[in-house]
Amino acid sequence: MEQPQSYPVIAVDGGGSRCRLALCDKDAKWQVEVGATNVSSNFDTAIAEITTGLNKLSKAVGRDSDTLRNVPTYMGLAGVTGAPMAERVAAALPLTSLKIEEDRAAALIGALGANDGHLIHCGTGSFFGCQIGANIRFAGGWGPVLGDPGSAHWIGKQLLVRSLEAEDGLRQATTLSDATLQRMEGAAGLIAWAATAGQKEIAALAPLVTRVADYDALAKEILQDAASQLAKMLTAFGWTDASPLCLTGGIGATYARYLPPEMQTALIKPLGSPLDGAIALAQTFAQGLGHAGKG
Repeated sequence: MEQPQSYPVIAVDGGGSRCRLALCDKDAKWQVEVGATNVSSNFDTAIAEITTGLNKLSKAVGRDSDTLRNVPTYMGLAGVTGAPMAERVAAALPLTSLKIEEDRAAALIGALGANDGHLIHCGTGSFFGCQIGANIRFAGGWGPVLGDPGSAHWIGKQLLVRSLEAEDGLRQATTLSDATLQRMEGAAGLIAWAATAGQKEIAALAPLVTRVADYDALAKEILQDAASQLAKMLTAFGWTDASPLCLTGGIGATYARYLPPEMQTALIKPLGSPLDGAIALAQTFAQGLGHAGKG
């Protein structure tokens, strides 16, 4: 996804597992990465990670961190549930020209640019997006307790739940369920681990499923169930076979072969990443300010 660089800008794509920051100035781009920045799950940790990222970025650029204070900055952050949270985040950061939104817009713009289409984003969490002309809509993204079907967290949780069902004799055990129970030192160990595991830790189990889906019945079942749920929700969201469809996020592309044929036919490659989308939105923000954003 090409980015017209009219102004120096800082862009931040902050998710539930990692946060990427970039400073773009003319044709130059510097990028760094830090840990999870979901401001609703753990506000203090998220702010600390963003601050660390800004410091790393200033070192990468070769400027003192104070010189970046006035650079127009756009942040798309997981856990920004509305204006009060955005204001709280802004107040905790040493930036004077800052726009903060939830992370869905950056993912949508990164994938589609200015084109019409739909999006299924499945990373640590999940959501749906749609862009038709100037009309942008979203659904989902409500977190692991109330939503996030098909997310890495959802897959990890289903692996634990269905492994326990196999232990109870409620379903056929597979190599994956046996390995999961062994990994957790039995059902009691699994329950104890899950009681204290956070969203990121449970999401980290998802690759155990995706890696063996070609030959393990449980893994294939979990991914097929996720894709069926995502397809049903996407249709309810208004998708038709006339609309291009992007799969994004760390686990999104995994579902391509499990979706209904009409959705597989509509699939297109994303133009860019959520960070690319954040850079484009940072440029729009800077242009609206009407200044060159000098550091």
